[in-house]
Amino acid sequence: MADPVFARLAIIGCGLIGSSLARGARASGAAAEIVIHDASPFARARIAELGLADQVTLSAEEAVTGADLIIFATPVRAIGEAAAACAHAISPGAIVSDVGSVKAAVSEALSAALPDTVHIVPGHPIAGTEQSGPDAGFAELFHQRWVILTPQAREDDAYLEAVQRLADFWTALGAQVERMDDKHHDLVLAVTSHLPHLIAYNIVGTAADMEEVTRAEVMKYSAGGFRDFTRIAASDPTMWRDIFLTNKDAVLEVLGRFTEDLQALSRAIRWGEGDKLFELFSRTREIRRGVIEAGQESAEPDFGRKRGGS
Repeated sequence: MADPVFARLAIIGCGLIGSSLARGARASGAAAEIVIHDASPFARARIAELGLADQVTLSAEEAVTGADLIIFATPVRAIGEAAAACAHAISPGAIVSDVGSVKAAVSEALSAALPDTVHIVPGHPIAGTEQSGPDAGFAELFHQRWVILTPQAREDDAYLEAVQRLADFWTALGAQVERMDDKHHDLVLAVTSHLPHLIAYNIVGTAADMEEVTRAEVMKYSAGGFRDFTRIAASDPTMWRDIFLTNKDAVLEVLGRFTEDLQALSRAIRWGEGDKLFELFSRTREIRRGVIEAGQESAEPDFGRKRGGS
């Protein structure tokens, strides 16, 4: 096992990602000591029962004391407040990151909450399942998945070293690391993650509201497409509420384009324009093949997603 990348890792929030971080850091040896704080007493008790950390603390302040890496794994709208509450206890030179699906707003919140003596390097692992809580995590969640870091506009050697050190940590957990501008990240994720979740929530809600179709029929006759929508729509509601509210500009931009394309598709169906439908379906089929070739999915039949899907 390689030498630890960090001596003391503090994780604030222990849902799917936080608990997977703890398990991955333990399995890889990327952190010598793991300390976790969660606001929920039930979660703290469960973290201790599962042995996810060397120490489970009653406060975030206690968790971050002496840590050289601090990762906030709370819903994105809670990160700024959580960071402000423990800012005075964070050691100079410590690296502070997060795992949120929105980066520009989180970067601003962390900058406002923390002193200039710490290195803020926002991050986002592109990995997850619809499960949540300390029991949901597993060490392999990040294997061969992308982690996007969105460093701030700093060029000093100490900060650049901190960015590289955080990248080394994620690599030790089996991830592939990419660097990206935070606003570009938010636009990319609006396309690849946020809008698909919005569509899933909406279509499952629409099916549930249709008076002509009973709830029992929706569940009994769910075809593969609808099953995948229900999996996505089962994701944590607090997390996704915060994502849409903090990334609203990018989501609304992509949603506007999607709405225009959906109207064009509706016209093609109405007027029997089969060539247009065939051209679109052929083009989108190639995207699916590209996702498989990029190693982000398997071509095998999968009735019920495997662990590690995002």
